[in-house]
Amino acid sequence: MPVLNEIDYLEHAVASVLSQEIDGPSELILALGPSTDGTTELAERLAAADDRIRLVDNPAAHIPVGLNAAIRASSSPVIVRVDAHSELSPGYARRAIETLERTGAANVGGLMRADGRSPFQSAVARAYNSPVGLGGGAYHGTDREGEAESAYLGVMRRDVLDEVGLFDESIRRGEDWELNLRIRQAGHTVWLDPQLSVTYWPRESWWRLARQFRATGAWRGELVRRYGRSNGIRFFAPPALVLNVAVAVIVAVLQLSGALPTTAALIASIVYLPLALYVLLVLAMALRPGGGRTPRERLWTLAVLPTMHLSWGSGFLTGVLRGARDTVDASRLGSQNTPLP
Repeated sequence: MPVLNEIDYLEHAVASVLSQEIDGPSELILALGPSTDGTTELAERLAAADDRIRLVDNPAAHIPVGLNAAIRASSSPVIVRVDAHSELSPGYARRAIETLERTGAANVGGLMRADGRSPFQSAVARAYNSPVGLGGGAYHGTDREGEAESAYLGVMRRDVLDEVGLFDESIRRGEDWELNLRIRQAGHTVWLDPQLSVTYWPRESWWRLARQFRATGAWRGELVRRYGRSNGIRFFAPPALVLNVAVAVIVAVLQLSGALPTTAALIASIVYLPLALYVLLVLAMALRPGGGRTPRERLWTLAVLPTMHLSWGSGFLTGVLRGARDTVDASRLGSQNTPLP
């Protein structure tokens, strides 16, 4: 479990791991980044109270670096990746190990069940759980078990991880997708079991959500530069939206300034059609029965979806054009928070 500034979530995440019942010994290794909110001190108290918890340092605070440090410090034949911002469902580890044995897969994952504690976070969770929000990846909602492109978090065979070389530490986001690509290219299977589920707590503020999605988009752009067509077509929808917005702004300026002849201005107006359809889609998401329990939550839905799509899309274009370079997800840092009720 890589950990950075998770004071509000770490204890629950750790409890969900330690409550898992499996045959044989287990250990929980926390890769500690340089937290500033008391998370490190909390982790030390938790480790002192339970000898199954071990701590390793992750001074760079990068997820794949922390994951590799924790894996190298472990001695188990099965690696269960966990997130400090999530909680495993009861029986998760036992079923995942059984699924590994039953299918012969190298990596098994389940469903991400996003949830929220505030109107804003609940709106983000609904976007995560919807195909409109994150593009319909299988682990965001399906009842079909079978081979998959990637796995959320993942329960992995240690020998396969050693064979393919662990996580690529040069990739700051999307490292799980890239690892699963190498696993599949090595002739192994990645498996989705929808009976497995993990509760995920999204970012708590608009600013942090935007920073997270911009960084994630930039690294997806980097992965497109590296792996090209191995990336699914759904990844190209947000950057297409960003380009559509940019073209629409240029057309609007030309129309308002009179720079376009009447006929050309009318023809150019077609650029607004995809945006109008997108606005209707966002409105439908906010107004439908699952769009929110209160008017405030529905308003947040109207803000959350464009934030996710435009932040991700702009980051993607940057990543494709110049590479992700030193882009990091700084959404766990800083103090800008959306006020909670």
